Amino acid sequence: MRFYSIRPLVFLLLCVCVQKTAATVPDSSSNQRQKHLDRLLSFFEINDGVPGNPHAIRVSPLDSSWMAWLHRTGELPPDFDSMPGHPTMPDPLVMNDDGQSIPVRTVQQWLDQRERMKDQIQYWITGTCPPAPDNLEAKVLNETITDGITRQQIELSFGPQHKARLSVELFIPPGNGPFPVFLTQSNHLSWAKLAVRRGYIACLYAGNDRNDDADAWAELYYPDYDFSLLMRRAWAAHRTIDYLYTLPVVDKSKIGITGHSRNGKQALMAAAFDERITACIPSSAGTGGEIPYRYAREKYTVETLKVLTGRTTSWFHPRLRFFVGNEYKLPVDQNYLMALVAPRHLMLSSAFTEPYGNPWGIEQMYHSVFKVYEFLNAKDHLALSLRLGGHGILPFIIEEYLDFFDYAFGLNNMRPRTDSFWHYSFKEWLTLSGENIDPRDFPEKDLDDLLVKANDSKISSVKEWENKKKTLYKTIQWSLGKAPKGVEERSPQSLSQYHDRQDYMDDIVGRPGATESMGRKVINGLGDLQHGFLYYPKHQNTGKLPVLIWLHEYSFSSGFQPTWPYTSAFSIEKLVNQGFVVFTFDFIGMGTRIKEGKRFYQRYPTWSKMGKMVHDVQDAITLLQNLDDIDPQKIVVAGYALGGTIGLYATALDSRIHATAAFGAFTPLRRATHEKGLLGLKEYSHLHGLQPRLGFFVGCEKRLPYDFHEILASIAPRPLLLVSPKYDQDICFADVSECVSLVGQVFELYEKTEKLTFLAPEYYNQFIPERFQELCRWLNSLDLVSATP
Repeated sequence: MRFYSIRPLVFLLLCVCVQKTAATVPDSSSNQRQKHLDRLLSFFEINDGVPGNPHAIRVSPLDSSWMAWLHRTGELPPDFDSMPGHPTMPDPLVMNDDGQSIPVRTVQQWLDQRERMKDQIQYWITGTCPPAPDNLEAKVLNETITDGITRQQIELSFGPQHKARLSVELFIPPGNGPFPVFLTQSNHLSWAKLAVRRGYIACLYAGNDRNDDADAWAELYYPDYDFSLLMRRAWAAHRTIDYLYTLPVVDKSKIGITGHSRNGKQALMAAAFDERITACIPSSAGTGGEIPYRYAREKYTVETLKVLTGRTTSWFHPRLRFFVGNEYKLPVDQNYLMALVAPRHLMLSSAFTEPYGNPWGIEQMYHSVFKVYEFLNAKDHLALSLRLGGHGILPFIIEEYLDFFDYAFGLNNMRPRTDSFWHYSFKEWLTLSGENIDPRDFPEKDLDDLLVKANDSKISSVKEWENKKKTLYKTIQWSLGKAPKGVEERSPQSLSQYHDRQDYMDDIVGRPGATESMGRKVINGLGDLQHGFLYYPKHQNTGKLPVLIWLHEYSFSSGFQPTWPYTSAFSIEKLVNQGFVVFTFDFIGMGTRIKEGKRFYQRYPTWSKMGKMVHDVQDAITLLQNLDDIDPQKIVVAGYALGGTIGLYATALDSRIHATAAFGAFTPLRRATHEKGLLGLKEYSHLHGLQPRLGFFVGCEKRLPYDFHEILASIAPRPLLLVSPKYDQDICFADVSECVSLVGQVFELYEKTEKLTFLAPEYYNQFIPERFQELCRWLNSLDLVSATP
């Protein structure tokens, strides 16, 4: 993908002088804010053409002038330590007035809240726009009529001395009108043809990478306004509507806008800030579109805020980049933009298998914005369309967009569908399961109970610890729910009995294939798991090989191995070249198994998704132990984020696992409270629906019957690698560090303290090359690979 030069230096210069202060930045010493900036700069390389930058792309060096903007303006990040954290999206229906949260109850409150949201969005994300010009002039440069369709090429001029220019192209269907309008960017000519066929005026404006009249407006409106590139393009749509409003052939009550990818981002901005737009479809707009920034972090295998603002510094206001690694602190999110569209018609559209997408995050966006539409008595005006496929668009999808516009404009009564694959609520689970647990039946505990018996005496021997571990095993298993009985299958015992043919879903999400040195087998009929991938050295010794089971993060759209290289540095082939077999698979509800997870709790109300994931790991171990090529005593599990958490549970419950490594995988739950700005138990019980039973202990965290220190200690004395970045937003590092220190006492009981490795990098939670290197070094230290004779 190529990103074109768009004069970002002019834009960033413009940002220097705009002093709009609608959003409140907490006061703090400049020293503290400088500290945050220094930490931020350590999180990423500035893409300024420096040789060796692995993320370098072909752009003008000026596209990477964020550092120059910092030097010119002297701007510093806010003091994140003094800002409230919002692990979930801020609620558009809650006003923040001098630190007080006030629910929106009346229409007037909502109108006031809309203005606050506009100000904050402009301050942090889009930059500020000039008012509508009062001197717009239009010149028809060319007009042709073919088969009754009128095609016009128009030049608009406006602004200071009419220096702003905007090219617009109209396709007007036969008849007298007035006609509804299909408004989009000039690179979507094929879409325009479909719209005209459906009786729309198709209107194309020059606001895209290959034809961008909005580029020059930053300099023209300097120094009074600092609208970013995508906001300038959205403003181009507004100026196009100014012209459309002068035409009798236009039905002014029926103007719909859409755009794809980055054009979808600007279409949403346009609709949010111009109520003359009556319907909007941001198509596969991704991060900065329909995906919240909070759920555009590395653990979701998505186009992150770091990538988005690093590769395309002028798309958004430079301030947005301050929040890389601190997305929870962002005072706004994309649900605010969508809420500004309400009660007008809005469809969120993407592919649930889209590369570097997060369809689960899109669903969370929908549910957040739905509350606003419900408040405004416009529930039927909001739609969610999640299709099978990739990032591209086919004609039938545009036809569906036109169907939605027809519905919005009263031209049909086909109510659009709402696609949902991750619909879950703790409240609904309570009804399905019939469970009722009173946390007051459990004693309060902290982390200091690890080596304490039930009678409060101290554990001082391995035997005493092993006795306690039996109880912990049952408690941990209880938290995962009751697994249904299944039928055990006997798996083939040789790799030669498997093939290398993947199915169509694997083709869609993308899978690493065999290489010159690495073979691949697709494993089907694997117990309840059914489907996995095994990679092995082609030129192996005659002896049995060690195996690494890799467990992926919250990778909803692509599962275990995405094709997007910017979020994870994990390399299957490098591990295979080290002498390991690598086995991996998709978790339920992700990648090729999205639909499998859709009605999980309707089918298994007393089990849990986390329990199913752990069960799948155990199925994989059973398969691997039965393969002639695998050494059953050398099975290692490793994972990142969610995968690391699953690996810890599985290893605590299954002694067949020789060693485990977990990256950014936990924080002690008894201490992960709302007051610390952490989601804690709710991440498992409410947000992702992984362990619903934990939801009974929200607000009573001290009564949780087990915690991660007990899970970790149950792994002893087997080798355990824990990597916990100090600036992970989902943890309290001091609590994690204390937890690991206590676990070390159990390893000490076994006289195996060297088996516990704890690394705390000065970074946020991303599986960067350094993390992969740490994994490789640790694996080498296990001495599992036989020397070549």
